[in-house]
Order: sequence, then structure tokens, then C-alpha cells
Amino acid sequence: MLKWLATCLLLLTSLSTNAAVDIQKDTLYPQVELDTSMGKIVVELDRTRSPLTVDNFLTYVVKGEYDNTIFHRVISEFVVQGGGLTAKLEERPSLAPIVNESGNGLSNLLGTIAMARDNDPHSATRQFYFNLGDNKKLDPSKRRWGYTVFGEVTQGMDVLEAISLVPTEHNHTLNWPDFPVKTVMLKKATLLAR
Repeated sequence: MLKWLATCLLLLTSLSTNAAVDIQKDTLYPQVELDTSMGKIVVELDRTRSPLTVDNFLTYVVKGEYDNTIFHRVISEFVVQGGGLTAKLEERPSLAPIVNESGNGLSNLLGTIAMARDNDPHSATRQFYFNLGDNKKLDPSKRRWGYTVFGEVTQGMDVLEAISLVPTEHNHTLNWPDFPVKTVMLKKATLLAR
């Protein structure tokens, strides 16, 4: 019973925290500008297909939680991933994980943005990635959950392609492969006015 009460309290706290920020709840296709150290990228999000994921992403954006984070995973013609680490390789705090919405009809195609997650299909929190190829193997199937696509790049594909070509190495501090040799920053994420 105590565990159930604690879970309810955590959920209410998380909901009230999300309610305190303006994430344009009435906008079906909000746009976000990502100002990176290599140029600007604009994404249009699809709240009609991925409402929970879009609200989650926009909460991080509006709270400034993506500002001054790095792109830590770069694989040419596959993905560029970021949103979770500072330049000092410190993990940023996360809100509660969200429900996987990968069965929404959107596919992990070139130029889309999707949520990163662990093996647990419902473990996505703050990290996201851009598809730099048609990655249909990341879509759901009858036997497994996929990775939730929640928008697409409308400006700055050239910037993403440039990021995807930066040299990478194995980062020994984190024990992660495909880590950029030179830091690629997400300086600021801004929800654009509608």
C-alpha cells in the first residue's frame, strides 16, 4: 500500500510539474529550433500521433533541460543521438519514463526524430535521436516494441548530415562507442511561437 501511495504521489508531482510549463497543448504540430555548435535544426513534432512523447520532449525544451547538452552518439547514415549529457559527461536528471508510442504509424525514416530508450520498451525519458537513414528495423513489429518517432526535421538536414560525419572514438570514461572526438553541443532548444 505504501509503495502504491508513493507511486501516486510521484505521478501527481510529475503531472503538476509538467502543467507548470507552457508546452502549447493546443498546437497539434509544434516546432522546436535546436541551436547546435554546427548550426540550427528545426523539427516539427506530431502531437496527433505521439501526444505523450511530444509533451514529454516539450517539457524538457521549455524548462531549458536540453540547453548545453551534447550529442554523444554519432553513427554516419544511422543516427545522431543526444539530450542526456553535459560537456563534462555528467548525466542530466530525467522525468519519469513514458509509455512507448511506437505503434503510431510513424516510421524511423531519414530525417525523423525519435526517442532513445533502454531494453525496456517503456524506458524513454529525455534522450532523443535523429534518423540519418531509413531505419525501419527500429520500427515495431508483431513480436517487439519499436522506438517512438514523434516528428521530422523541416530545416537543417545539412547540419545533421555534417554532425553525422564528425570523427568518433570509444569513450573510455563512459565505455561508449561512437562518441564524437570533438564536442558537438546542443546550445539551446526553443519552442517556436505559433
